[in-house]
Amino acid sequence: MTVKSNLEIILKEIESYNPTLIAVTKYYGCDKMIEAYDAGIRNFAESRALEALEKINKIDDTMRSQSVYHFIGHLQTNKVKHVVGNFEYIHSIDSLKLAKCVDDEAFRLGIKQKILIQVNNADESQKFGIAKLQLENLIEEVSKMKSLDLVGLMNIAPLTDDYKELQRLFLEMRKLTDFYHLKELSMGMSHDYKIALECGATMIRLGRILFN
Repeated sequence: MTVKSNLEIILKEIESYNPTLIAVTKYYGCDKMIEAYDAGIRNFAESRALEALEKINKIDDTMRSQSVYHFIGHLQTNKVKHVVGNFEYIHSIDSLKLAKCVDDEAFRLGIKQKILIQVNNADESQKFGIAKLQLENLIEEVSKMKSLDLVGLMNIAPLTDDYKELQRLFLEMRKLTDFYHLKELSMGMSHDYKIALECGATMIRLGRILFN
């Protein structure tokens, strides 16, 4: 199967939902990025800042300028300078300290950085993301920052086949997004994107199902 043939199948499945389909290329090289671009994909996600920039700098100017880049991995404060301005969206803001650091760098560059707050609503100790009870305070603080544009929320659901549990978690994220009047909801990966779409995802992040 090629990226193009995989994409054709996926697009038929998601057509009625019309989400932003983001190709997660963190485990794939520039050749796969180019193949995805040639198939029509324009949104790409990476989770390691320096490796991502190396790939982005290798592709040609046309592809680079016509693509939208999303940073979806855990962002360390010492890597913020590599991400702000190079990625249109940062999906993984999960603390006030990180938000302030991103705001400072965006201000220095004279730009408005689009961000999503990552919520760990499954309370998984091994995953990053802010706890639900801390979300309101972080949103309040972020709203005061001049160089951040909070566009939505993101979550990474547990790797499980339990439909009811995934549905519960995704619907909770939808309610939080609506409650705070945010536009984007980034959730759903290769194993659970269909459930995420049923529950109101506006952005889905697909890797394996596109590239393998």
